[in-house]
Amino acid sequence: MSLLVSKDISGLMSLQRSVSVYIAFLALFLFGASLFLISSPITSSIHEYMVGIHSPTIQDFVNSTVSKVHQDDQDHHIGNGHENISSVPSPSVSKENIDEKGQVAVAPPSKLDSRNNISGDCDLYHGRWVHDPDGPLYTNKTCPIITQMQNCQGNGRPDRDYENWRWKPDQCDLPRFDPRKFLQLMQGKTLAFIGDSVARNQMESLLCILWQVETPKNRGNRLMHRWTFPSTSTTIARIWSSWLVHHTNDPIEGAGADVDKLHLDMPDEFFMEHIPKFDVIVLSSGHWFAKKSVYLLNSTVIGGQLWNPPTSMEQSMKVNHMEAYRISVETALTAIARQPNYAGLTIVRTYSPDHYEGGEWNTGGSCTGKSKPAQRVVENGFTNGMHQRQVASFWNSMQKTGAAARFRLMDITEGFGLRHDGHPGPYRSPDPNKITKRGRGGRPPSQDCLHWCMPGPVDTWNELVLEIIRREFDHANDPIPQLQH
Repeated sequence: MSLLVSKDISGLMSLQRSVSVYIAFLALFLFGASLFLISSPITSSIHEYMVGIHSPTIQDFVNSTVSKVHQDDQDHHIGNGHENISSVPSPSVSKENIDEKGQVAVAPPSKLDSRNNISGDCDLYHGRWVHDPDGPLYTNKTCPIITQMQNCQGNGRPDRDYENWRWKPDQCDLPRFDPRKFLQLMQGKTLAFIGDSVARNQMESLLCILWQVETPKNRGNRLMHRWTFPSTSTTIARIWSSWLVHHTNDPIEGAGADVDKLHLDMPDEFFMEHIPKFDVIVLSSGHWFAKKSVYLLNSTVIGGQLWNPPTSMEQSMKVNHMEAYRISVETALTAIARQPNYAGLTIVRTYSPDHYEGGEWNTGGSCTGKSKPAQRVVENGFTNGMHQRQVASFWNSMQKTGAAARFRLMDITEGFGLRHDGHPGPYRSPDPNKITKRGRGGRPPSQDCLHWCMPGPVDTWNELVLEIIRREFDHANDPIPQLQH
């Protein structure tokens, strides 16, 4: 009996020694690993993967065989020059994955330039909408330049609670727009909006806010809108560029003069000619890629939208409208970064979501009756796909050019996915006889669920712009100029 007990004790002591040795070995291993991570926190291969160094270039794209266009190239329409884009099913897109062509969906800003997170540790682009009893900084009656289609109150919209919501980032507060502070920071400078009619929507919002403290002088023309505030010589400009790339209507095989031809590897020469005059650019685009068009690279047709190519071209149709958008963004940003005479700050506003529900803009899609922000974003495959490609192209072009210090990504897409209440809906016309309610069978009236009411959520974009500019140009000791009324 005693012998058995002795053996058990001996075995137990042996097991304890083995466990002690194992624990000591594990501790040494963890200590050594921690030293390695501290001295080399991320390897070059991981870094390259995250920021997309190995993503294919445009030329790689041309030289490679591209898989058949996916579900997401279903038809979208734009009618009468007014951008009404509907939501259609497409493959779901994750913000942290790689798409089918190796593009990084979202490269963390810290990988290239931590200042793209413009509030230090505060992420301005994730948050919630909170009720603001103070209301907007202007009304449709105190701003004389609101485009009629965005003048929701002037067009008879009966509710106005959509005006009384402010964006609250999760980790900080976004300051209310201070017009005098903006004019001080932009003294002697020019800010230009470049893009489509949603860019015009944002420009008019900024002008309406600034108009409350000073009346600007109109110095523009048909090709470039320009408003100057005399007290500080601050200029707000706007250049129309639907696609950001060169386009023509010259006939080609299978496509006459009625179809726009987009040269995806050539930036829009008009805005490129003028950007050396600007100190800040707010760049945005996307919605016109749903329009009927033909896509070219190296003057060779590679795809199209709402266009039936000749049989001889069908095999070369490898690029749909989402991929065309991706290429165009990278082309434009790369060209801006490499423009030797432009050293300004470029703010890239991400894709602005629409909120057509129950159909397309011309097939019963509607945002009628939406009067408050949504509690959660209703996933929209088209919006997700466009946003993912735009963000990927932003980081790819930054990696390619090394220009991240002069570029900021203003990612509004997620937060504005909640603002289905902020569109004109059926209140896009002053016509007293317009139809604003659903008809027989519940069919909604024709409406705009893409652009934004003014005042309304769009004003938040300019609060974000001011915060970005403040961090770039703020000099606390400079006196605030006296403004002329």
